[in-house]
Amino acid sequence: MKDLRRVRIAELLKDPTPYIGKEVDVKGWVRSRRGNKYVQFVALNDGSTINNLQIVFDLQKFSDEQLKPITTGSSIHVQGQLVESQGKGQSVEIQAENLEIYGTANPDEYPLQKKGHSLEFLREIAHLRPRTNTFGAVFRVRAALAYAIHKFFTEKGFYYFHTPLITASDCEGAGAMFQVTTLPLNDLPKNEDGTIDYSEDFFGRQSCLTVSGQLEGELGATSLGAIYTFGPTFRAENSNTPRHLSEFWMIEPEIAFADIRENMDIAEEFIKYCINYALENCKDDILFLQEHFDKGLVERLKFVVENDFVRLPYSEGIKILEESGKKFEFPVYWGVDLASEHERYLVEEHFKRPVILTDYPKEIKAFYMKLNEDGKTVRAMDVLFPKIGEIIGGSEREENYDKLLKRVEEQGLDGMDWYLDTRKFGTVPHSGFGLGFERLVLFVTGMQNIRDVIPFPRYPKNCEY
Repeated sequence: MKDLRRVRIAELLKDPTPYIGKEVDVKGWVRSRRGNKYVQFVALNDGSTINNLQIVFDLQKFSDEQLKPITTGSSIHVQGQLVESQGKGQSVEIQAENLEIYGTANPDEYPLQKKGHSLEFLREIAHLRPRTNTFGAVFRVRAALAYAIHKFFTEKGFYYFHTPLITASDCEGAGAMFQVTTLPLNDLPKNEDGTIDYSEDFFGRQSCLTVSGQLEGELGATSLGAIYTFGPTFRAENSNTPRHLSEFWMIEPEIAFADIRENMDIAEEFIKYCINYALENCKDDILFLQEHFDKGLVERLKFVVENDFVRLPYSEGIKILEESGKKFEFPVYWGVDLASEHERYLVEEHFKRPVILTDYPKEIKAFYMKLNEDGKTVRAMDVLFPKIGEIIGGSEREENYDKLLKRVEEQGLDGMDWYLDTRKFGTVPHSGFGLGFERLVLFVTGMQNIRDVIPFPRYPKNCEY
């Protein structure tokens, strides 16, 4: 092999002009091979794009024995001249001159042959599914969205703030947390009353994996002004729905001196920015996913980007649902926590636009949300999207010490002195929201199951790899 710089296939296909007529060096995995006794065609992919590069092997230069190991899934290194293609399906191709085979894939054993595979089957081989066109597209979109998130908040003057993954606080108050311990589970130390003696544990107290970085994020916002978190969170809910994971990533901005209106403005701008970024930078992947999984994908993404979000008080939303004449699976009444079917009706059928629902009853929302003057509702906001329902949840936070203390005591929360201190010393109005990253990826890719937008899904009874 000659000493040439490797060129990524995405670079070659994006603008082949500088390379036409020149010798290039490519490496990748074989998607397929076909041909006759005179010439063989190999579709090569290196993961940088959904599109394959055609490699042409002239059988006067290469023997059957040399090409025999080239099967679907094998990895090869090719050097040759890039020329304009005479065949259909590609604009350019490489006329192979040199070949190196890195690794073979026995077609009798390799599970990803050139045929359709169900998503359920591919979940069983999550270590190989990124090599498929579908999951290559999904994970490139995921990477682009992650970059867009950092880009948006950096450009807005937010600081990236790292909150703990191991914590002693339950932000949501639901108790669905994974415990972290070094205690011997077959011989737990006990107190005199029979309870577990956590003083002998690693941290000296009961500790868990975080369900949210929000509370610690508020500490950052009330010192740095505006922060955002972006990291893994964990929920020990025994849920097997297509919308829930036990381990997922969350984006949680917190903004000092911001009220609920500014919070809504930023949330709408943020999510439109991310979707626009994906449309502009992942066009080929999104078009592939549209063709194979969701025919209305691009139209729906543009629908969100091009429309102002409706801002609707919860009470008005309940009235619309009650007067809709539609028979819902779950009953509608003031005080109910809306189900996905209710949220989607408001977005898809009534307003035909994304909706930000505000001012929820305090009983169905978290303790830290600011109480409205009516004493019954809080300044909460949920952003509702077509097909998916809630995608963002947030609120203006309660900044009044006495009111927050009362809510903490009402819910019997312990160990919140550090959180209450932010309301004792220089308290300010502040707001924030949370976006489940996988929900965003699910929406942008058009996939149907959240387990298909994260490389290694964690859910009840499943923790492979």
